[in-house]
Amino acid sequence: MAGGFGGKGLPLHARSRGAQEQPTPPVTAPCPVKHCWVKAPVDGAAARPGLLLEWRRTSDGRWEGRVSYAAELRPGRWVTVEEWLGAELLSTAQP
Repeated sequence: MAGGFGGKGLPLHARSRGAQEQPTPPVTAPCPVKHCWVKAPVDGAAARPGLLLEWRRTSDGRWEGRVSYAAELRPGRWVTVEEWLGAELLSTAQP
């Protein structure tokens, strides 16, 4: 049953409407998420790897980063933490 159900041997993409049009690739912006180290994670570890999601400036002019990272809140129980931390608590290199 080559071609299937009377398709006359044409592949499915050639039988659909608009098959002659070339698809436009999506425009992609660079990913804003960056790797970082959280120097004072909520579980008290020395440091945890995290993802820096965005920056904001506080009313007093300091910079804070919104980060997401894993923390062990109970032995063997890990959770995902997302919080705003001061720039002094974040690092791009392992502390």
